[in-house]
Amino acid sequence: MTPLELAAKLKDRFGQLLDGPTVFRDEATLSLREADQIGEVCAVAKRELGCNLLLDITGIDNLGEDPRWTLVYELYGVEHGCHLRIKTNVGEEKSELPTVSHVWRAADWQEREVYDMLGIRFLGHPDPRRILMWEGYPYHPLRKDFPLGGKPSDQPGVAFSQAAPLEGGPFVTLPGVRDATEREPRVRQPEP
Repeated sequence: MTPLELAAKLKDRFGQLLDGPTVFRDEATLSLREADQIGEVCAVAKRELGCNLLLDITGIDNLGEDPRWTLVYELYGVEHGCHLRIKTNVGEEKSELPTVSHVWRAADWQEREVYDMLGIRFLGHPDPRRILMWEGYPYHPLRKDFPLGGKPSDQPGVAFSQAAPLEGGPFVTLPGVRDATEREPRVRQPEP
């Protein structure tokens, strides 16, 4: 079975609900029009198509576009060795969709990470706590509107409670210096 055949079977099952497939580097991608159907589509992909491994759930912030969020589910079938990608969009006004943790247990932590970093909620999730940031942290750091230098925190004893000076961002380095230490923008002294 090929990724394109997997995608075609899923598209036959759900019809107009799925757009595509597109194939790139031997991986097929389908776009799901209705995000609230993601649980059903993923259950069929696992049960009927043998996509028994959820590799990753990725959230993409399309700041300035509507819908703002794209969620990408990377599926893999161990027996047939095919990758299948399912994308769906979620608007900023809703910012939630059903959990797939009942389909793959691995989705538990992956959905928690997407919530923690981007603020997208997963309805029906068994443990919707933050996973990387502390409880009560009011921001979601991977949103494109979150400043690169961070935001100050009022919580004492928390590392980096002051905004970190990044002097132009974390990826601005100097060419032609002796070693990596001199290239790192956070260790350079500001020029007078």
